[in-house]
Amino acid sequence: MPADLESLADIRGFVKEAADGAGIDESRTYQLQLAVDEIATNIILYGYKDAGEGAVLSIGAETRGDALVITLKDQSPPFDPRTMQLPEAEDLARPLEDRKIGGLGIYLAIHGVDRFDYRREDGSNLNIFEVRAVHE
Repeated sequence: MPADLESLADIRGFVKEAADGAGIDESRTYQLQLAVDEIATNIILYGYKDAGEGAVLSIGAETRGDALVITLKDQSPPFDPRTMQLPEAEDLARPLEDRKIGGLGIYLAIHGVDRFDYRREDGSNLNIFEVRAVHE
């Protein structure tokens, strides 16, 4: 789909449909949607900021046992979200006005799913989100 902010609603809808089909409960589905939405937004705003029209995001879903795996693929410059300096517990406890700007969305994306992975493969970024139907 086009890598623009208007595509985010379609991405959320795709994730919801895949999660419903995999038997993921509503709360976990919301967390998954939030995680995918955050990474997709960052790709659109930062990864593709100079790409112009024609930039695309691909999304796929696969069920593996009791888990749903969502893969978000793009061709923007390499970026592994896990390399970002994420907020520490003491940062999260501070009032919003006392916190540093940035990193919270990626923190929520990575910690809002059972497993998050990143790979660079054949010139593409692959952001991989896994949520199990039964949360441990």
